Amino acid sequence: MNTIVAPSNTVSMSSREIADLTGKQHQHVARDIKRMLADLNFDASTFGRIYLDGMNRQQTEFVLSHDLVITLLAGYSAPLRYRVVTRLQELENVSRHVVSIPKTLPEALRFAAEQAEQNLQLQQVIAKQTPKVDALNRLAKTQGDVCITTAAQILGVRPTKLFGWLNQNRWIHRRTAHSSWVAYQPRLNSGWLKHKLVKVGGGEGQDIKVVEQVMVTRAGIVTLAEQLQGITL
Repeated sequence: MNTIVAPSNTVSMSSREIADLTGKQHQHVARDIKRMLADLNFDASTFGRIYLDGMNRQQTEFVLSHDLVITLLAGYSAPLRYRVVTRLQELENVSRHVVSIPKTLPEALRFAAEQAEQNLQLQQVIAKQTPKVDALNRLAKTQGDVCITTAAQILGVRPTKLFGWLNQNRWIHRRTAHSSWVAYQPRLNSGWLKHKLVKVGGGEGQDIKVVEQVMVTRAGIVTLAEQLQGITL
């Protein structure tokens, strides 16, 4: 085969791609970029380029080099930085990729097989990392220990379904048919669940009593986000 080394051009990323990766509106990303460039005394117009939007209208996006993308991300949350940095690394790997041009049919077949294997490995890596990224996103929404109902809202599932799943998978149980939920000891030991004393009652004609309530920790939210990946509740 003839070997060609891809040119080591500087990796760049557009403001639209940053918006897609972070889930932010493009206008907000563009605003952040303009502010950053102004702070650096850079002329924002030299980074802009025109593209056509879905209605065939001319709009402006910004194209940033690797170092400017990293500078922009300094003000974003860890999960958003993780997404963009991961994409930057993918682009850098492509820019450094050595391409071998097959000269014969057997070489071409081997090349195709190798590329298919590499694509499969990449998909496996992406599939493995996706739950971790989702877990980081869930974690970013928590403010310490939360009750199971709040945990269900963070995880995007119905509370009754989450209670059922936790019971079936030996996270929580009831000591008697009508008693409160309690956590299994291994889940407490792992740091995923905690017990908290809370007051209930106090309405008209009701006595106030103190009961134990199961709380889900930040570590528990991350673990649940990973374990519930791909499960419909």
